[in-house]
Amino acid sequence: MKKHLKSFQLRGLVLIAVMAIVSCSKEEGQQTQEQESFDLVELKASDESELISEEIINIGEDVYSTDEIRTTSRGLYTSDYLPSCVTITTVLTETSKKKTIDFGTGCELPNGNVLSGIISMSYAKDMVAASKTLDISLENFTFNNVAVTGSVAVERLRANDNGNPEAVAIGSFEAVWPDGETASFTGNRTREWIEGYGSGFWGDNVVLISGKRTYNGKQGNVFVKETITPLRREWSCRFLVSGIVEISKNENTATLDFGDGSCDAIGTLTYPNGSSQEIFLRRFKNN
Repeated sequence: MKKHLKSFQLRGLVLIAVMAIVSCSKEEGQQTQEQESFDLVELKASDESELISEEIINIGEDVYSTDEIRTTSRGLYTSDYLPSCVTITTVLTETSKKKTIDFGTGCELPNGNVLSGIISMSYAKDMVAASKTLDISLENFTFNNVAVTGSVAVERLRANDNGNPEAVAIGSFEAVWPDGETASFTGNRTREWIEGYGSGFWGDNVVLISGKRTYNGKQGNVFVKETITPLRREWSCRFLVSGIVEISKNENTATLDFGDGSCDAIGTLTYPNGSSQEIFLRRFKNN
């Protein structure tokens, strides 16, 4: 009887051990699957696409703001963000202005990004209006050797409730990287210009960004990215310095934290299972 009992107990222990191993294997498999669904190369490309669209809007707002400040203050205000290698031409009609911002075959911005081609922008001629629509499009445009096509409409307020310029941008872009990879990114973003507006010095400009975007990458991967904590963009830095984005793919959701305000390419990615990983963002030459 004792032998049968011991045998039964032994079989029970073996069964429990097997079930534990199977359970752990399933959990590990699920965790691995969740992590693999957020491919780091693809996330890096999607983050770079954010910077591309953000830089295009920055430039449009900078050129428009120069025009607005000169007109409304009747002064000789200038902005030093765009270097001398950029040529800006203006065509006037009875009701509108069209700006052509030409970067030639390659022009480096103060933050290190190199652009070529043309950004075109048009808006109503009335510069004292409280709100204005900026229509922005691209022609033979590249950003750090990434070929970009598309357009964005920017609904801009001269002053929001905080007294700051604010813009709601709705855009759609497609990009081709030098290695032939392609992606498209669409969405909306609200940008509040919280520091530096009207100073003329590009290095003290700061904007807070929020919104929701969709990134369609290689092999049909789709990320939906929504701001949880506003993203802080300091024009003196080529990276976002803080803020949190929620990233969804299929049934999985991760978060990406851009840090504590330091100007670096490092972010913290937290997977659906709660595990975190420090990652390097964007595919620049130095990272």
